[in-house]
Amino acid sequence: MYLLGYDIGSSSIKAAVVEVDTGNTIGVVQYPDAAMPMLAVHPGWAEQDPEMWWDGVCKATQKLLAKTNIQPSDIHGIGISYQMHGLVLTDKNDQSLRPSIIWCDSRAVEIGNAAFDAIGPEKCLQHLLNSPGNFTASKLKWVKDNEPDTFGKIHKMMLPGDYIALRLTGETITTPSGLSEGMLWDYLENDVAAIITDYYGFGHQIIPEIRPSCSEQGKVTAQAAVQTGLRAGIPVTYRAGDQPNNALSLNVLKPGEVAATGGTSGVIYGVVDHPAYDLASRVNGFLHVNHTNEDPRIGILLCINGAGIQYNWIRQHLGSTGISYQEMEQAASAIPVGADGLQVIPFGNGAERMLGNRNPGAHFGNLQFNRHGSAHFYRAALEGIAFSFVYGAEILNGMGVGIKVMRAGNDNLFQSAVFSTTIATLLNCSIDIVETTGAVGAAKAAGVAPGFYKSLEEALHNTTVLKTFIPATEKSAFEDAYSNWRKYLAVVAAV
Repeated sequence: MYLLGYDIGSSSIKAAVVEVDTGNTIGVVQYPDAAMPMLAVHPGWAEQDPEMWWDGVCKATQKLLAKTNIQPSDIHGIGISYQMHGLVLTDKNDQSLRPSIIWCDSRAVEIGNAAFDAIGPEKCLQHLLNSPGNFTASKLKWVKDNEPDTFGKIHKMMLPGDYIALRLTGETITTPSGLSEGMLWDYLENDVAAIITDYYGFGHQIIPEIRPSCSEQGKVTAQAAVQTGLRAGIPVTYRAGDQPNNALSLNVLKPGEVAATGGTSGVIYGVVDHPAYDLASRVNGFLHVNHTNEDPRIGILLCINGAGIQYNWIRQHLGSTGISYQEMEQAASAIPVGADGLQVIPFGNGAERMLGNRNPGAHFGNLQFNRHGSAHFYRAALEGIAFSFVYGAEILNGMGVGIKVMRAGNDNLFQSAVFSTTIATLLNCSIDIVETTGAVGAAKAAGVAPGFYKSLEEALHNTTVLKTFIPATEKSAFEDAYSNWRKYLAVVAAV
């Protein structure tokens, strides 16, 4: 028996199949090979056609079945991970009314900020755990204000993963975790957030039926079976936004556990067992995939825009022609901790929320022409990004996260010993590098509702740890370098 998982990204659709008995990943595919296009009719806008996602799901499924030779009759559950914060609108015939306003679209920022002030910061933080900001509810308000004809035709609003589940099953369903990502869930009331819907003027009837993240959420229809190559009747049994699902994929389910990603941007996602929010709104809190009223689990998410994009810039513009990341790592490892005083502030990829939405840009400090070479830049760049992760993690610790272990995938900056050891040493925690993907995590989670696994912990029990980084024995050099970096950051970013 097998379980199928999807990861609905803004760049591609990934699909994976996992064997129930062993938990082994049998196959993973991606479609398309090149990034899917985004529509940007105006500056700050970002839209995608939901039909494009569905087409990608169909083609990725066919590709996966052909690659693995698995029979559709042997698949017994489907899990869906999806890009968070998007808005999909459908009419009474379940047809999409307009392109989806996706996660990186910024048109609703001021709408959300105004709501935060009008409803009251303290009330929003206590009930929503966040400011309404640029989230799904505020995007829906933008449609109401600017496209009244479209708004009048809305039967249901949903998140990207809800739409894919609709296409698979014909049923319009969402989850408390998903609604919390959109600022549409009231944590204190354990219900749809009336303080938002009333203020924005939405009727609750446009919210889909609500079911837990791990539950049966419809079955594959005959039409969807023809389009995907699956069999009719397979249940959809799990769905979650990409960051909570990434944490699940890394077996981050308990307080003290943290998931981290060091891609183009960086993410730290910690789990707490109590409602937590930041008075400065530097982070976001959402219901984690295993949250219940009786046993609360809140995911605290912090994003760092200036991460891998900076290291890639260093490679392209300051590295020798054709140099690999492995060669850069080798060179950086030969340089002492602190890069002989060279400092790099990596924030050159837009405003940083953890810095109070300041956009200080990237900076190189204390450059000595007779002392520093390319290897120093490699080390200082890795340390600068690592220091920014530590800076963000300190915010989470201040909110009660209490980081004990950090887990990351094996396809990003955390492969670097310089980078990972710096973070592990300064936070005094271990860092596990885990072999998984979002689609694999979604597939495993899909086995809980049908009873193949007793819990998410059991579903993730055989997660493969490829490597563990532990704190360095001698910490003073790391602490001195971080202290100097903090002082430099205070100068260039006025924090």
